[in-house]
Amino acid sequence: MTAIRVLLVDDDPLVRAGLSFMMGGADDIEIVGEAGDGSEVEELVDRTRPDVVLMDIRMPAMDGLTATERLRAGEDAPQVVVLTTFHADEQVLRALRAGAAGFVLKDTPPAAIVDAVRKVASGDPVLSPSVTRRLMEQAAGTTADTRLTRARERIAVLNDREREVAVAVGRGLANAEIAAQLFMSVATVKTHVSRILAKLDLNNRVQIALLAYDAGLLEEPDGDGAAG
Repeated sequence: MTAIRVLLVDDDPLVRAGLSFMMGGADDIEIVGEAGDGSEVEELVDRTRPDVVLMDIRMPAMDGLTATERLRAGEDAPQVVVLTTFHADEQVLRALRAGAAGFVLKDTPPAAIVDAVRKVASGDPVLSPSVTRRLMEQAAGTTADTRLTRARERIAVLNDREREVAVAVGRGLANAEIAAQLFMSVATVKTHVSRILAKLDLNNRVQIALLAYDAGLLEEPDGDGAAG
């Protein structure tokens, strides 16, 4: 099995050392590089071709938000998992909107961080619906109506079946769970998810979930707990 290639980005050398140590014990993960600031990320990504970037959100020269936006705007971009000290933070929400696949807290147990890397490498988000709801509640109320209108306009391009799948994705269901709930094959679910991403010009399932929340389609998301 090919190892998951990981790039570590954090301005604290001790944090990088700790992450490198905990990941080094996993046979299926390879640390291909480290960066101390977001300004170094693009060059390192081009050189090391990681599958996943663990990205600190707060760094002195270029923060993780800006680095994530630049990275995810390119073609064949690696998955990004944001590292943060806060459960619900406006910068984390912005990073998710920019295409990050999720976030993990810096005090998350090592095994959970390794599991988060494996999840995003396989195309799954590391964000529970309840955490998404808390993040959404951090957004300024003055922009809520505008977001709702724009989100509903975007969702309108989906057909009924695609909308059902988008809502299920927003509820945090895996493809097999969506297939069982909507009485379709897993392959059909994957096809619908791919079409939703293409129609809405989105990067990943987290962005589908955020758009569904913005559109008011998920009043009471299932699940609890934190990311990872």
